[in-house]
Amino acid sequence: MMTAERPTVVQKTAARTKVLQRQGAAVALVLMVAVSWLVFPRFGSIDNMRDLALQGAFLVVIALGMTFVIITGGIDLSVGSVYALGGVLAAWGSQYGFLVALVLPLVVCGLIGLVNGLLIARTNMAPFIVTLASLLFARGLLLVITDEGATTYQIPADSAFVELGRGTVSGFGYPIFIAAVLCVVGGAVLNRTGFGQNVFATGGAEQSAILMGVPIARTKVLVYTMSGTLAGLAGALTAAYLQSGVTVIGVGLELDAIAVVVIGGTLLTGGMGTVLGTVIGVGLIKVIQNVINQIGTLDSNYQSVVSGVFLLIVVVLQRILRR
Repeated sequence: MMTAERPTVVQKTAARTKVLQRQGAAVALVLMVAVSWLVFPRFGSIDNMRDLALQGAFLVVIALGMTFVIITGGIDLSVGSVYALGGVLAAWGSQYGFLVALVLPLVVCGLIGLVNGLLIARTNMAPFIVTLASLLFARGLLLVITDEGATTYQIPADSAFVELGRGTVSGFGYPIFIAAVLCVVGGAVLNRTGFGQNVFATGGAEQSAILMGVPIARTKVLVYTMSGTLAGLAGALTAAYLQSGVTVIGVGLELDAIAVVVIGGTLLTGGMGTVLGTVIGVGLIKVIQNVINQIGTLDSNYQSVVSGVFLLIVVVLQRILRR
C-alpha cells in the first residue's frame, strides 16, 4: 500500500516562506490592532473604527488602480494631482446636477490615465517620466480652473451629490461600501479573468508574454486608464464628503498609494500582487497614523517618518523573501 511521502525540510521551508510572502502584512496588521486595542482604550471604539474605515476608503480606491499598474511593472506618479483635480471638477460640476458631478471627473481623469497608457505603451517612454509630466499637467489644470487657488467651489449641503460622500449605513459612510465593492470587483478581475492574467504576465516577463501573444500594449493602456479613473472617483467622493473642491489636497498622495501597495506584498518589479494585500497595506498605514494621533505628544510629522521607515523595512524583507 502506497503511503504519502512526508514533506522534506526544504518543502516545509518553502511553504513557510510562501505564507510569509502572502500573509506577512496581515499578521503585522493583526498584531498592530491587538496591541493598540490593549494600550489605547479609545482605539477599539465604534466611532474610531468608523473614522479609520472612512479615512482608508479614499486611499483604497486610489491604491486599487495603483496595484494593477505596479503589477505590470509600471508606476503612476500622477494619482495625487489627478485625485485633487477630480475633487475640483466634481465640486464645479455639482451645480449642474448629480450626474455631471460624478461623470465629469471620471471622464477627465480617465482621459489623463488613457494618455499616460498610450504614451507608455506605444512610445516605450518610461512610466516615471510620463506620469510625472501628468502630475504637473493635472496640478496646473487644477490651478487654472480655480484661478490659482483663489476660487473654491462649494457644494450645497442639500445637494444629492453630498449624500454620496456623507450618507451612511449603520453609521458607516457610503465611500466605505463603494471602496469595498470596487475591491471585490478588482480582485475578481485580477484573479479570475484573462485580463488579470495579462496584467501578471506583463509585469512578470514582458518579453516572454509578447512571444506568447499577450496584448502588452492594450493591457498597459487599460491599467493606466483605470488608475486615472479611480483617482478621479476618489477625488469626487472626497469632494462630496468635504462639500467642496479643495485645491491643496493630494500632495504626496501618490507616495502613500505606492507605499500601501508595496506594504501589501505587490512587488515593485511587477508580476506579483493582490488586491487584498493592498487593502491590508492601507489598514496598516492608517492604524499607525491613528496610534500616533492617539499618543498625542508626538508631532503629526512623525506619521511620515514612521511610514517611510516601515516601507523601507517591508521592501528589504520582500527582496529577501523573493530570493
